[in-house]
Order: sequence, then C-alpha cells, then structure tokens
Amino acid sequence: MNAGVLVKKIASSLILVIVAALPAMAQLKVDVTRGSVDPVPIAVPDFVPVEDVETPTGNLSDIGASITEVITANLVSTGLFRAIDQNAFIEQITAAPTRPRFSAWRPLAAQALVTGRLQILANGNLRVEFRLWDVVGEVQMEGVGYNTPASNWRRIAHVISDRIYTRLTGEAGYFDTRIVYIAEQGDPLDRTKRLAIMDQDGANQQFLTDGSYLVLTPRFSPNRQEITFLSYFNDQPRVYLFNILSNRFEVLGDFPNMTFAPRFSPDGNKVIMSLAEDGNSDIYLMDLRTRQVERLTSDPGIDTSPSFSPDGRKIVFNSDRGGSQQLYVMNPDGSDVHRISFGRGRYATPVWSPRGDLIAFTKIGEGKFRIGVMRTDGKGERLLTDAYQDEGPTWSPNGRVLMFFRTPRYQADGSGGKPSLWSVDLTGYNEHQVPTPYDASDPAWSPPLPVTTR
Repeated sequence: MNAGVLVKKIASSLILVIVAALPAMAQLKVDVTRGSVDPVPIAVPDFVPVEDVETPTGNLSDIGASITEVITANLVSTGLFRAIDQNAFIEQITAAPTRPRFSAWRPLAAQALVTGRLQILANGNLRVEFRLWDVVGEVQMEGVGYNTPASNWRRIAHVISDRIYTRLTGEAGYFDTRIVYIAEQGDPLDRTKRLAIMDQDGANQQFLTDGSYLVLTPRFSPNRQEITFLSYFNDQPRVYLFNILSNRFEVLGDFPNMTFAPRFSPDGNKVIMSLAEDGNSDIYLMDLRTRQVERLTSDPGIDTSPSFSPDGRKIVFNSDRGGSQQLYVMNPDGSDVHRISFGRGRYATPVWSPRGDLIAFTKIGEGKFRIGVMRTDGKGERLLTDAYQDEGPTWSPNGRVLMFFRTPRYQADGSGGKPSLWSVDLTGYNEHQVPTPYDASDPAWSPPLPVTTR
C-alpha cells in the first residue's frame, strides 16, 4: 500500500493559512432549493502571477491557469453556475488588485466575476489571493488570501471554490473534501477490491490497501479524518479503523460471523454495525474507547445498515421483520422501533443527512435500484435517479448532494456490469459521473478538511 504518500500530502495541506478577508454586502444570491434553475453566468479569468517564475511544481502562470480550471469545474459541477468562455472576455485582468471595469463584463451577461493573483514568497510558499465581484451591483463580495506550499495549489482551488459557493448560495461548500471508496479490478467472479481515496472531484487518487485481502463498506468519521471499514483477512471478518493523519490501521474487532456496514456515531466515539449469527442479523454498538459491544436489536428478522441521525438521538436501519425490506427508526438504546417506509418495493442502505432533515436510501422495485430521499418521518419520498442499478448513497457534508455507485446491466456482448461513481443533487436534475481510474463502488464522503486560520 502507499498510504504514506497520501499522509505526506495531507500533512502539507494542514499549514494552509487564511491571512485576509474583505467581505462586502451585495445583492447577488443563488437559490439552491429550486428544482430547475438557469445557471448563473460567472466569469473566472486565469489567476495572474505577480511575477511569472518557475517553481518545483511548475511555472507560476500555469499554476494560475490550473487553479482557475479547478474552480470553474467545481462551480459548474453544481449545476448552479455557467462559466463564460474566456475567449469572449473583453477586459484583460492583471495582477494589480484593482476594481474591474464592470462595463466590460456586463455585455457578456456575467453576474459574478472571480479575479485572482499569485506569487512566490521569500520562504518559498505560494500566496494566492482572490476576489469575488457582483458585476450587476458593482461591489466586491469576498476577498481572501492564502499562504501554502506551492504543491498544495489544488487544495487552495477547492478552498476558494467553497468560499465562492458559500458567499453566493448561503450554503456551506463541499469541494475541499475527499471520497473513500472501493476500487475494483479483474474478473466479475474474482475481483480485487482495494480501499482507495481521492478528492471529491476524482483527483489525487491513492490506494490505502494493496488488494491482498477483500475490503468492503468504508465509512468516514463525521468529525475526524478517520475511516472504518470491513475486511476479510485470512477469510476472517474484521472491522478496521484507519487514521489518515497518522497512517495507522487498528483492528476494532475480530468477528467469527458475518459483519456488515460499520458506521460511526456523530461524535466519532462509537461504531454501529450489524452482526449475523445463525442466519439472523442484528444491530450492535461498539464503544471505541472501551471496546465494549452492546446489542441494540433482537428480532427474528434481518436488521442491517444502521445510520445515526446527526444529533445522535435516532438510528435508521433496514429490516425485513415486517415481511419485506423496509426502513425503521429507533432510539440509540434500541427502544421505540417503528417503521417509516410504506411505498411499493423494498428499501435498503439508509443514511441520515448531515442536516438532519432527510434520509437517503436505495429503492428496489420495478426491476431497478434507484436513489431516493424521504423526510425523517417517512413522508415526502422522492426518487432522484432512474437507472438500472444505483445504490449505496453517501451525503456531501452540506447535505445538498449525494454520491452513489451505478452498475449497468450486463449485455449479450459481455459489456456492462462494471460499477462507477456518480453524484446527484437534491433536485434530481444535476447528475454526473465522478472519474476514477478503475471500477468503483461504495463511496463515502468525508467531512470538510481542517483549515488553519490566524
């Protein structure tokens, strides 16, 4: 495995520093709650170097263009923004931090403009500054500068994207995050499955395990840079904990029977999972500090896929105790179990939104697996996707986007059947594939990466 390389990259990213902020009032606001909107036209010229010099990471002007490319791709991926073609730009943006000529941007129908500059400091670090402008109101909405190692330019682009998204929508951004997933290769009957991690846009792909043993169901801690996952080492099911910053694997427990879908509690101090014994599966809770295991359900039905509400007061899970696979909610001590799903078909893999308002799930019926959401009382069910086999939803930290994996139907010519990662927003209108170098399944979204400020 090459997890050590990943840890070095992450460690360097933690010294990122916000050094200035110049917010201003403006009227421009993007509504993220509407089902179908015309994307807001936004202009993002290349970030301009104060002095174009060569760095170990590359030429400074090339880094500036790359930062712009990442920011633009992030914003466009939301479906809320439309990038104006740079070939249409009338004004040439310079490195001097002056007000733009708004009259040069209005003919392009631009409503927002992002300008930026960068330079290499005396200590070798990269300084990146950006400004967000309301073209119609002719005011600056945001202005921030960052110091960081030059090799960390991509993360800077994600952090800036988050600032722009938050300023224009009022919602927290989700670009400075990572995805852990299962990378798959090989014959359908003998697949190699490795634990992999990447930026939310598919960049910086890394393997955390070497494929010598099977790994399944990775899940991020909601408040730490830790992952829990299931593996079969020497054909024995084990639940592992992996700390990304320390590059340390830890065995949480050896379980002689089948174990399914370990997931963290909201405070990160416990792991909830289902354990199977004598053909029956129930839900258990493990305290990570004491390693004590508490049984929460005891029912002849199969109880599995538990997920905590963000306040820790409820647990959703799926069970066939009523005759078919449905969603149930209970208290964290296993009391007050009640069913919340009553639509046609079966329900699986529920996961509570980090906002606490919705539960995402996999809906099985009519020959399809589809991703849907419902309110926490089971009302207001909506299906967001309509493909042959979509499953395993995971929420973005702001609760506005879901990632999942899609497996197309096998075809007579042998094609199809290979899973890939996709995302969809809560409107269901903005759906796109997330690039991975190999087949990919079972994604899990990280919390926002820590940003040091002073």
